[in-house]
This record gives sequence, C-alpha cells and structure tokens, in this order.
Amino acid sequence: MKHLIALILGLACGGACALAFLYYNPLTSQESLSPLSVSRGEQFSLMYSAVAGDSIVFTNDGESRTHPHPVKVLQLWEAPIRQTDVLVTMLRDGRNLPAGIGIKFSSRSERTRLLNGEAIVDSVWHVYLPERGTLMIEQSENYWSYLRDIVVPAHWSSGDSWRGNWRGTITEGPGALGTALVHGGSGVFAGIDFEAIETLAAHAWSATDGAVSVEGQILIEMPTGSAELAD
Repeated sequence: MKHLIALILGLACGGACALAFLYYNPLTSQESLSPLSVSRGEQFSLMYSAVAGDSIVFTNDGESRTHPHPVKVLQLWEAPIRQTDVLVTMLRDGRNLPAGIGIKFSSRSERTRLLNGEAIVDSVWHVYLPERGTLMIEQSENYWSYLRDIVVPAHWSSGDSWRGNWRGTITEGPGALGTALVHGGSGVFAGIDFEAIETLAAHAWSATDGAVSVEGQILIEMPTGSAELAD
C-alpha cells in the first residue's frame, strides 16, 4: 500500500513539474518587436471585435469553448474541417468607422510545439473594402503568449475568468520578417503585394465562453509610392 501511495504521489509531482516547466519554460521564444512598428512605410489599419457574439457569423465544430453565432448557423463538424473556425465580421478603419467586411478562416496547425512556445494557427483573411477593392491576407499565427497569459490564468481563477490589459502580436509569418503576406485582388489593390501584422488587445476572457472583451487589429503596410491606397 505504501508503494502504491508513493507511486501516485510521484506521478502527481512529476505531472505538476512538467506543467510548471511548460508554463514557465525559459527556452520558449519571447515576443519580439513587430517589424512594422519600426517601419517608415505608409500604413493603414483595420480593426474588428474578436468576440464571437459581436460578429456577423462565427462557426466552428460546435463543441469548442466559443459557441457558434448565431445559434442556428451550420457547424463545421466534418472531419476535414473540424479543426477550422470561420469568422465573418465588420471591419473598422482608424477613425472607428465601418470600412468593410472581413472573412477569416483559421485552422489549427500540425506545426504546434508547446514545448517550444508554439501554438500555431494558419489563417487566411478575405477582405472587401467598398469602393476600394479586395485583399487576401495569408498568415501563420502563434497564440502561445495568449494561452499562457490569459487562457491558463482564467482556468486557474476561482471565478473561471481573466480580466486585465494584454496586447500582443499574433502574426509569425510566412514573411521572412515574421509578417503576413497580403495580395491585392481587385480595385485599387489589384496586382499589388503588401505586408501586414495582426495584433490582439484583450481585457476580459471566460473559461466557459472564451473571449469576452478582445479587439483585433490588422496593420497593413503599402509598397513605396502607394500611399494613396491608405486613403
């Protein structure tokens, strides 16, 4: 009996140590300065609410923490797309005025390596800006800091929630400098390639419902000589 108790205690201690190492792992990559934050190129931003209930449409497999919106929207339960989320949302410009519609497809990546601080999601934005044109934004996102600083503390909290002020860049490629690749589709953007980053600003998160107060921002940098595209 003593050996069994010792074994159980040993497994519990080992599990706790493994979780502590994963959470505090000094070998995980630290968030670096965004390459666009020190750029002198012309930029424009598109903002949106990352709360599912604020979207036009949000859907997933129907079993995730964040529930589809509206309630009767079709769910992505088929095996090939079960790990995918779809968001349709209004985009706002730098003056907080409606700028267009964004459709985002996000799929959890097989390249995720939590021991390396990599919680990877591959995503594509399809952006329509009336009277200006369309854009496609291709990116890989790393949610490790978001999970460590917000999601885990929310689960540890006695109220199953997190409140605070957190801001971070989630874009981690595929551009050489860790930026997203933006391809102009039509209108004034046709045939032009851009770079972009996406950031999140979180203020409240629930362990039962997901994001409660989270804002997203897409910062897009135009090629040299294309400043008029930001108007």
